[in-house]
Amino acid sequence: MNFIAILVAAVSTFPVGFIWYNPKVFGTIWMREAGVDPEAPKKANMLKIFGLTFIFAFMMGFILQFLTVHQFGASGMIGGPNFVESAKPSYAAFMTDYGHAFRTFKHGALHGFMTGLFLALPIIGTNSQFEGKSWKYILINAGYFTVCFTIMGGIICAWE
Repeated sequence: MNFIAILVAAVSTFPVGFIWYNPKVFGTIWMREAGVDPEAPKKANMLKIFGLTFIFAFMMGFILQFLTVHQFGASGMIGGPNFVESAKPSYAAFMTDYGHAFRTFKHGALHGFMTGLFLALPIIGTNSQFEGKSWKYILINAGYFTVCFTIMGGIICAWE
């Protein structure tokens, strides 16, 4: 596990959010669709909001490593990193041949994008339908997470 890559990936969500939810991009539309009073952020506990946002982004990065780095699958087949020494020689041979395969930003970004499209969108879409939210609201929020997962997946996968 590369905790520095996960940390950087988590931090990457902040500039995306600052741009995405900027009033000149989607911020004004999002506030209207979400029913958020434009004065509400001035009264909110921003330390709590951004602190929890970072923790949640770190959690997302933690699981993205398993979705973007295929070598975790090979490691899982032998029981995890603690069993490398006792693994059969075929594991070492496999890792010699494929230990760095598909460890690119582009590959991680692809898997991050798919995670946004096939995980974030359905989750946000389902909850939003029951909350009576609009498709604009769904697409703005799911779009944000899809962009974040794309960037995060790229960072995590490429950073060995």
